[in-house]
Amino acid sequence: MRTQGTGRWIVGALSLLATAGSLAAAGHAADLVVTDARIYTADRAHPMAEAFAVTGGKILYVGTAAGARALAGPKTRIERLGGRLVLPSLIDSHLHPTDIPQWDVCDLHNRPLSLKEISAFVGDCIKRYHTAPGQWVSVRQWNYSEGNDVDASHPNLRTALDAASTEHPIHLLGNDGHHGGFNSNALAGARKASGRIVGLTAATLATDFADRRIMVGVDARGEPDGAVNETLQYAVDGPDAYASEAEDFAALMREPQKVTQALNRVGITAVLDAAVSPRLLPFYETLARSKELSVRIALAQFYDPEEHRGVDGRIEWRRMLDEAEATRAKFATHPLMRADVVKLFVDGGIEGNPNAEPPSPPNGAVLRPFLQPRFGHDAAGHPIVVGYVDTASAACLDVRRNPANYASQAAIDEFLRSHGHHPNQCAVSDGHLYHSREDTLEFVRQFHRDGFALHIHVIGDRAVRTALDAIEEARAAGGPDLGRDGFAHLQLAHPDDVARIGRDRIYVAFTYAWAYIDPSYDLMVTPFLEKISGGSATDLHPAGSYYDANAYPVRGVRDAGGIPVGGSDAPVDTRDPRPFINMAKAVSRQLKGQPPLNPAQSISVRDAIDSYTISGARFLGWGDRTGSLEVGKSADFIVLDRDILALGDQGRTGAIEETRVLETWFMGRRVYKATAN
Repeated sequence: MRTQGTGRWIVGALSLLATAGSLAAAGHAADLVVTDARIYTADRAHPMAEAFAVTGGKILYVGTAAGARALAGPKTRIERLGGRLVLPSLIDSHLHPTDIPQWDVCDLHNRPLSLKEISAFVGDCIKRYHTAPGQWVSVRQWNYSEGNDVDASHPNLRTALDAASTEHPIHLLGNDGHHGGFNSNALAGARKASGRIVGLTAATLATDFADRRIMVGVDARGEPDGAVNETLQYAVDGPDAYASEAEDFAALMREPQKVTQALNRVGITAVLDAAVSPRLLPFYETLARSKELSVRIALAQFYDPEEHRGVDGRIEWRRMLDEAEATRAKFATHPLMRADVVKLFVDGGIEGNPNAEPPSPPNGAVLRPFLQPRFGHDAAGHPIVVGYVDTASAACLDVRRNPANYASQAAIDEFLRSHGHHPNQCAVSDGHLYHSREDTLEFVRQFHRDGFALHIHVIGDRAVRTALDAIEEARAAGGPDLGRDGFAHLQLAHPDDVARIGRDRIYVAFTYAWAYIDPSYDLMVTPFLEKISGGSATDLHPAGSYYDANAYPVRGVRDAGGIPVGGSDAPVDTRDPRPFINMAKAVSRQLKGQPPLNPAQSISVRDAIDSYTISGARFLGWGDRTGSLEVGKSADFIVLDRDILALGDQGRTGAIEETRVLETWFMGRRVYKATAN
């Protein structure tokens, strides 16, 4: 078999060589020849090549060095790459490109700091930026999952931020967009949907915000402890945009080129902006007019159904569709931009807060109700699991039947003395869908019928199941199907639903760099899903764990027939899209010094590259133009400083993480060249 395959390759190469010679003789000399390279084409029929030729920004020939040289004329540019590895340029299928430039702002840069250190940092920002009393202080890239150690003077986020200032409203913006922290000044300004200021207090959590109570952390008295998550953050800092969003957008419009430069620097020439609200359209209209645009951009339009309710409380679907159609039409003829995708959030994150008193449960949507762990501290002061609340006990049943009897501080204190845990921990919850199941299904039905692809944020396994139900019902109802429906994240999925993802040919944008064991993060997740004791990596990942078996099921999705694609979700964790760290983690699923997270779900380095190239191109709707180095496609490619194929085969994933892009080419022109170290 190997001999026959080699023979076919030789015959094919000779045929291409003859064709190249004919083209050159006819005067069709190439503009560019790339040779002396190892070229991974992402074309399954011919995955590797020695050289290729380009004319008019498109690939004219792929094959042998002799074949490419035969197309060279006196004016042809020859790029000899000294054996470097060349890949198709990369495609990030889920990120927020307008948030990746770094501006001169108050930014924690994801550092794991204690609450005392955060308080001091925020206070210094107020002085450094001369923020006047009453003005918002927006603190970017707060690491909500590491650090945040409490002490007697800083027992929670609220007190820590109050120590920084009581004269300014302060918003601590989590590095994932789902977690936030506020001081008392900010909480006092919380608004109802009508715009009336009612403040965020124990009283308003029981009344005005009762339906979103799960999104707020509270202290032992039931008062907000400063942690406000998901969309409820807009009730405090909003409602149309956070103060930080308005500030960053002004900087963005002054220097729009910073977005494309940041992408090209890491080898990316096509992206899906995963949530484009109407306020971002002026930026993309500016980019669309640029003659130097060096990135293909698909816009996943984002419209919150809750913001499209009429006076009768019903969602005005037609109004939402009209807005989406107008934006789609605006970019319909643009060669490098499109807006035929809509974004839907089905749930939020599945992280709880062990540092809260009582511990805050997660709010993502899960199939089995969250557990109620009881936390203590080890000798170093770090949280550990010391037991679980029996939510089926007579005491807890009475709390749920008669909540008013346990609302006073005296009643809470008595319950704590008698049972060793807060009455709030008697709650039984399977999380929270962003919208009702009925509205979720109707959203997908409406936009599918209108010819849009759906890009759906799902974290918990119940959210995954709900999204699949919505996709399948919408397809059954008829209407145009672009064949590009996708999910983002898929942190936890039941095996039955992984099989459905395959049958439905769903694209899944995985952030591979999240798929590893990290005790500081896992303590926020695993104890609410699995009964454990302690806080070490071994404790948090017991044998037979449902979470471990079904977290980020990349190989399962691929084997079932779904299509994994690479999506960094930048600026989550970091503003750097870090494609090669993501690829490395797709292979290793491992943080240095820790065991891997379910290595059975790993994929090969070639599969990881394909997810960032040809699969991503098909997902964005440009599979016929880019994503692989084939004749007729755009000459979009990158040159690397190392051979990640060989490193992957050798299991040296750490070296893959350190990969640098030396050059990025887009449509046959070089748009980035690394400077010498």
